[in-house]
Amino acid sequence: MTQQHPPLRGRARLTRAAHLFKAVTRQHHLELVPILRPLLPPDAVVFDVGAHAGQMAKLFALMAPRGKVYAFEPGAYALSILRPMVRLKGRGRIRIEPIAFGAEPGALTLNTPIKRSGSLGFGLSHLAEGPESGKVFSHKVAVETIDRYVAANGIARLDMIKADIEGWEMRMLLGAVETLKRLRPVVFLEAVDFYLARAGDSRAALWRFMRALDYEPFRLEPGLPAFDPEADGDVVWIDTSRAP
Repeated sequence: MTQQHPPLRGRARLTRAAHLFKAVTRQHHLELVPILRPLLPPDAVVFDVGAHAGQMAKLFALMAPRGKVYAFEPGAYALSILRPMVRLKGRGRIRIEPIAFGAEPGALTLNTPIKRSGSLGFGLSHLAEGPESGKVFSHKVAVETIDRYVAANGIARLDMIKADIEGWEMRMLLGAVETLKRLRPVVFLEAVDFYLARAGDSRAALWRFMRALDYEPFRLEPGLPAFDPEADGDVVWIDTSRAP
């Protein structure tokens, strides 16, 4: 399901060039290395769901020099930055998959806000089942489930699933039940009640779902302190048998 982003003119073209320059030349999120190091061995296999411009995928490839990073990104604009970045900086360990993950396979609309300048706010791209208010660039994207992808690609090991997909996190998890039960990856995601409501989900439901699978929540902070009480934010879910 190939899709091109809309033509960019003037300031929007300069903004895309700046996005690409930063993706290739900068490494963000280095402060996460000591936090995630205990969870990611040098040969780790990681799913980066909602890879955006690839900063987290690059970080995972840096942390796992003998590992493999799967960068899942369906957005046409994001892919126009992610693909050249991976060619130049992927270290041969990042594999791009232009798909989204959900509770079932099919196709959905990805909406990317268009700013007043004409630039695309691709960090806020989100899936939707119906029409979207405001000025957006919308296009259909292929949706798979993690369980089907893992089975089809013979993946026998998965150390981490990172997901920042603007409210579709619960949908993704519903399509990953067998993978979570069998491979027990760490799950590092953003859980924001307002965004989850877009898909008819809630943070409380996500908490119940993960705890029912014997996962415990931890804050994305040094030492991985327990995430209690439940709140919006980045949460790291760890199998109770491995929890710090």
